[in-house]
Amino acid sequence: MRLELPTDRFYLGRDYAEAIEAAGGIPVHIALIPRAEYISQIMDDLDGVLLPGSNTDVDPHLYGEEPHPKLGPVIPVKDETDMLVLEEVERRNLPLLAICFGMQVLNVHRGGTLVQDIEAQTPEPLKHEQGSPSTRPSHSITVAKEGRLAGLEAVRNSEAPVRVNSSHHQAVKELGRDLVATAWATDGIVEAVEDTRPDRFAIGVQWHPELLTGRDEVSRELFRDFVARCSSAGRILSSFLRIASRCVT
Repeated sequence: MRLELPTDRFYLGRDYAEAIEAAGGIPVHIALIPRAEYISQIMDDLDGVLLPGSNTDVDPHLYGEEPHPKLGPVIPVKDETDMLVLEEVERRNLPLLAICFGMQVLNVHRGGTLVQDIEAQTPEPLKHEQGSPSTRPSHSITVAKEGRLAGLEAVRNSEAPVRVNSSHHQAVKELGRDLVATAWATDGIVEAVEDTRPDRFAIGVQWHPELLTGRDEVSRELFRDFVARCSSAGRILSSFLRIASRCVT
């Protein structure tokens, strides 16, 4: 979830939950309570994790940098909770879909770094903070020839460049361990990353597919692929638990 500072409330935009439910999953919110015991307990019942976007920035101290003048707001409990969640995702080998801020914090968790402000630190940048309406695909991306994103039927069958919406001022700079870039904007900004390990499902996208599922097949298929992997992981875990229970009995 996110933290709304003026009201001190946890919240999350409805589009994430609706996209998961429409793809056949059951959405569960994780509160921003950065305690390892809480995170471990709530994730005992989860088959995968969607790490959503945020209207905040990752603390640059987490990747060894001082704050740039254009760094946005940083909320420590958001960073701390996301890091604990990612530790559990790694330990449990859970499927992961990371969106916008989620992709950035995934990269930092893996030891990577970020561009703190695209406009100030990137030569000839595109406009990546498109504004309203947020559902408008504002720029095209180039997708790598291999990978999970490239394997989506809607990507394979697209006769035109894939276009995405854009609402961010930070980006992946140095890639973290076991991550590879699989899509780029025309200004070189990384638009997608994937886990390089064949036994892992982790994909991060810099755009907001949850806002596009009503009109964009690439976005719908991205969520369907994620939920299908979660469903598969859940069946494997359930089978293991049944076997373990019989052995104990």
